[in-house]
Amino acid sequence: MISADPSGKLLLGEAGHVLPAGDDPARRECYLPPATVQSHAANLTPLPDGSLGLVWFGGTQEGVPDISAYFSRLEGDRWSAPVRLSDDPTRSEQNPLLFPAPNGELWLIWTAQISGNQDTAIVRRRISTDNGRSWGPIGTLFGERPGGGTFMRQPVTVLSNGDWLLPIWICASTPGRKWVGDEDTSAVMISSDQGRSWQEVAVPGSLGCVHMNILDLQDGTLAAFYRSRWADNVYVSRSSDLGRSWSAPEPTELPNNNSSIQVARLANGHLAMVFNESSAADATERRLSLYDDIEDDSDDGKVVGAIDTSRRSTFWGVPRAPMTLAISEDGGRSWPHRRNLETGDGYCMTNNSREGLNREFSYPSITQTADGRLHIAYTVYRQAIKYVSVDEAWVKETAA
Repeated sequence: MISADPSGKLLLGEAGHVLPAGDDPARRECYLPPATVQSHAANLTPLPDGSLGLVWFGGTQEGVPDISAYFSRLEGDRWSAPVRLSDDPTRSEQNPLLFPAPNGELWLIWTAQISGNQDTAIVRRRISTDNGRSWGPIGTLFGERPGGGTFMRQPVTVLSNGDWLLPIWICASTPGRKWVGDEDTSAVMISSDQGRSWQEVAVPGSLGCVHMNILDLQDGTLAAFYRSRWADNVYVSRSSDLGRSWSAPEPTELPNNNSSIQVARLANGHLAMVFNESSAADATERRLSLYDDIEDDSDDGKVVGAIDTSRRSTFWGVPRAPMTLAISEDGGRSWPHRRNLETGDGYCMTNNSREGLNREFSYPSITQTADGRLHIAYTVYRQAIKYVSVDEAWVKETAA
């Protein structure tokens, strides 16, 4: 049960201390210690030393240049105090992820954009050789792209042949118009030399399909799941040649609200997805763009155009709730087992955290540790990151 004071500010309790949920002893949870007014876009990763790493972005508000990447570690039942790992005063630094490379290095990868213009995004990198206790210098992984920006959100997949697959999407620029997402497409960056060089492989027919999340099904095929800019369904595509080519994304049975999802392959071969079980069909309002509530002095004369109802266009403002955990036992072809982690109205017609106006549950991350536990983190009201741990059986239980 989410609680907030009359101003809309979350009441976080004993933040950082993982405890059983009072009404659900099979579930353990807590809020991460907050470092900033806004916290968003968590990514969880088991680290080689046995701890659990979590990164997210924080600052005043997404798109503002005080947004930076933050890192915390779970050891025992305590999350450590957040550490800021990026600090570019000219760019909004977003969507961090951790990648434990096979050689023992821990990579931090994140995006950096000018204001609310995702078509200016580049991708940066830092490397740690001691599981995130210290970090090397900041470098650019993917620099400026002619005609658009490069964005990423989902983990790197290491294949049996040693290739690294980092899914990206391309935020295309439109002359005279500010970025809203209508022209976004997906691709995969493939490295066969431990990240020294990369080859870009486009996903055909991927217009509007972003946040590509690649899974090795360990049957000779890869599956990739996508967020939809059209706010209709989660999409899926597949590869049978180690990611060198992909089928065009097709809708699954799961709805999507133009917000992030994440999927993990479990030790038993099942897939677990966290997502918002909502779509444009549930919307009563619509935003012009993701960044329509921040002032922007970098427009260069560009404007946000009116919503074009004559074709499919990016749908912003669909409620970001409930937060749902689903299980597939057939490689993502069906999702019969679903249970809500959080419910609410999911109001997201603003990204404002200072005034407590946003009430979304969003941008989930999921991973499994060797003990079989599922570890999940997600945004609550754009004010804090919440951590939850359950097991697969919890999803399949019938609600009382």
